[in-house]
Amino acid sequence: MRRRGLLGERLSHSFSPLVHAELGDYEYRLYEKKPEELETFLSALRRGIFDGFDGFDGLNVTIPYKKAVMPFCDGLSETARAIGSVNTLTRLDDGSLYGDNTDCFGFAYLLKKTGADPAAGKTIILGSGGSSLMARTVLRDMGAKEAVVISRHGDDNYENISKHRDAAIIVNTTPVGMYPDNGASPLADLGIFQECQAVIDLIYNPARTELLAQAEERGISCAGGLAMLVAQAKRSAELFTRTPIPDEQIETIVSKIARLTRNIVLIGMPGCGKTSIGAALAEKMGREFADTDEWVVQTAGKSIPAIFSEDGEDVFRRLENEALQTLCKRSGLVVATGGGIVKRPENRRVIRQNGVIVFLDRDAAQLPTSGRPLSEREGVEALAAARLPLYTQWSEYRIPVRGIEKTAADICAQLSGGAGL
Repeated sequence: MRRRGLLGERLSHSFSPLVHAELGDYEYRLYEKKPEELETFLSALRRGIFDGFDGFDGLNVTIPYKKAVMPFCDGLSETARAIGSVNTLTRLDDGSLYGDNTDCFGFAYLLKKTGADPAAGKTIILGSGGSSLMARTVLRDMGAKEAVVISRHGDDNYENISKHRDAAIIVNTTPVGMYPDNGASPLADLGIFQECQAVIDLIYNPARTELLAQAEERGISCAGGLAMLVAQAKRSAELFTRTPIPDEQIETIVSKIARLTRNIVLIGMPGCGKTSIGAALAEKMGREFADTDEWVVQTAGKSIPAIFSEDGEDVFRRLENEALQTLCKRSGLVVATGGGIVKRPENRRVIRQNGVIVFLDRDAAQLPTSGRPLSEREGVEALAAARLPLYTQWSEYRIPVRGIEKTAADICAQLSGGAGL
């Protein structure tokens, strides 16, 4: 079997093996290389040796090596030469190494998917690296009215970006906000762009970056980079296999990868069954299960009632937020949360960056109170009255609790065809 893979420096966030598993019957591995290892690795590729084995015929390249691989190429496509970076290496029949760039195809696909018209107004591109040049090339070919690059030190920079407040499209090509640095944004205030019609972030992990979350809050059309990842991978797979793949397959794969990688986060009243149902759901779906309360207990080294009595609720809520920050960066988990997770509005954004929220709705009269400080102190009925509107507002799905296995099955049935996954 021929060997293909992805070359980069940090690849723990990559969905590429999942994508390529859907595109062809070939082995696809991740090759994390430090800068000092790059020359040895690429020199071996030129000799036809891939990870110590003969048979290399395809390799994708990601940051920070898209320019670094170019001197090792015997030939370059017009696209790769024009934008000065390579994201796909193939070994031709004569043994030569050929560099191409399929990101242009992927970005053009993503741009068309948003429905944004580059010819209708100004576009600002955040970042001045290889992906920025790629975006400029595509925008130019699509008839962009004006495309302005925002860099840290150029004439158009983040300090004077307000002079471009009339931008209709914003494209982020920087890694700011990418896993594991979730929650960061390249823009301090998206609100200054009153004429903005579309925000595009090339990052695909997390699915909803801070920049995209801000766009959603303002009702601006937005899209993350998953569709671009799949589209450029489709084009790379065609180069690897020399076999055409229908464009229609892109959205099929996008939907499948989203289902596999989004977290399922359970919210609801204390004692509604989030932990037991979550564990059953994880087993049913072949996922890992995590519990924010368990994370807090392990971190604090004491029980939740002890945290409340000895340290106070504020300390517990801070630890709970840290648990969310840690767990919700990951992909493909089932996460059970504490009943009061909705008390801090910022927790919703943390959850939504990579997850779909399911509200487990159980009759308040059936909820236990033992070992639950707030239920004991305030009463279940009072807690339910205060929190029910928040559970409803936060959740994409509301599932009645009808036993552990039955409720887990109901969640599976709802999510199998839902837009949330």
